[in-house]
Amino acid sequence: DRLRFLATRDPLTELPNRHEFRDRLEAAVARADEGGHLIAVLFIDLDHFKNINDAMGHLAGDRVLQAVSIRLQKCVRDGDTVAHLGGDEFTVILDGIGESGEAETIASRMLETMAAPFRISGKEIFTSASIGVVIYPGNGETITDLMQNVDTASHHAKKQGRNNFQFYTSSLSAQVQRRMEIETGLRRALERDEFDLMFQPKVNLETHKIVGAEALLRWDGRDLGAVSPTEFVPIAEESGLIDDIGEWVLRTACAEAVEWRDSGINPVQMSVNVSARQFLQGDLAALVARIIAEVGLEPELLDLELTETMVAEGGDSIFSILQTLKDMNISLSIDDFGTGYSSLSRLTRMPINVVKVDRSFVTNLPHDSGAVTMAKAIVSMAINLNLDIVAEGVETEMQKGFLNGLGCKVGQGYLFSKPIPSSDFRELYFRGEGHIIPAS
Repeated sequence: DRLRFLATRDPLTELPNRHEFRDRLEAAVARADEGGHLIAVLFIDLDHFKNINDAMGHLAGDRVLQAVSIRLQKCVRDGDTVAHLGGDEFTVILDGIGESGEAETIASRMLETMAAPFRISGKEIFTSASIGVVIYPGNGETITDLMQNVDTASHHAKKQGRNNFQFYTSSLSAQVQRRMEIETGLRRALERDEFDLMFQPKVNLETHKIVGAEALLRWDGRDLGAVSPTEFVPIAEESGLIDDIGEWVLRTACAEAVEWRDSGINPVQMSVNVSARQFLQGDLAALVARIIAEVGLEPELLDLELTETMVAEGGDSIFSILQTLKDMNISLSIDDFGTGYSSLSRLTRMPINVVKVDRSFVTNLPHDSGAVTMAKAIVSMAINLNLDIVAEGVETEMQKGFLNGLGCKVGQGYLFSKPIPSSDFRELYFRGEGHIIPAS
């Protein structure tokens, strides 16, 4: 009996281990097939558990895991199984439920009990959990299917902000498959030369003179076709692929700006979007310095666009990098300003040159009172801080006139031009002798 216990139990929590869990799940599936009832499998993954180990030590982490196992057992019914797969991962079998609502009730109970602090060595420790739920039959034919699907649901719970539960659906599986296809395609996209840059002019709202351009990444994959940046950029950031892709974008955009200058275009500033990961991984300032030196671009002709949240929450390390870039005469812009709800006091201390008014505020100008209020506030603040202002998404003459009247001098949007290839940008520039006639 002792040998059997050691073989089937997790030594830390004394819960069923991975092997015993699988045996019990196979038995539960067989009973469900025979009796025509439902079972639910739950996958519980503790949120940010590594932080507990790092801050308190592994002994404290082990005591938290033991306490979690006790709390989870109190949430289930007699005859259900709570197992510890290892690390911060637990699984539960709800054997013989009448409907999915029973699983939802138990998952909610688990989240509630996990919210209470754990008192370890005289200190209160807080954690939460992301829970995936899969119902059998109907969401997997085999044990392997069930475990893959409940893991998918758990990952979805994490993406939804953690401290919640999510039921598996077939659409989740399709999302995971799509993500895998995109990540696989991204890994080959650079060597296959599948990326391209489009350029949207930035225009002086009074004179219509082209003063800059924003480089926008596009991907037309050999296997997937055209994929929207809103879909592939987050995956590139999560997978770490954004490092190489971001360097390619920066180098290509800078080289394009040099070619424009050498072809007779009066120097226009090239704007390049930079992700948070590019700031946190490696030395961005050194990379920028190396690229502009290699291609021969004047530093003042490069503008790096950062999100408001990145600037506001980045900490002292972000401030240091920004200051180094500004000392190199690189222009720095806050993109999508007004959407991050960040600390204005922190933003005012950052070495920023430009504020970009987000298109969500521009779209409803000048008729929407809320948009008008926000636009006035952002422009007024920027002027008082001696920052330049760029309005995104300018599509009508009324929007252009209203923004210019507020004191916004530069805009970009379909009123002037959609994002276009480099050859079309040159043609647009020379046709208007450096100016753009707004679309009617």
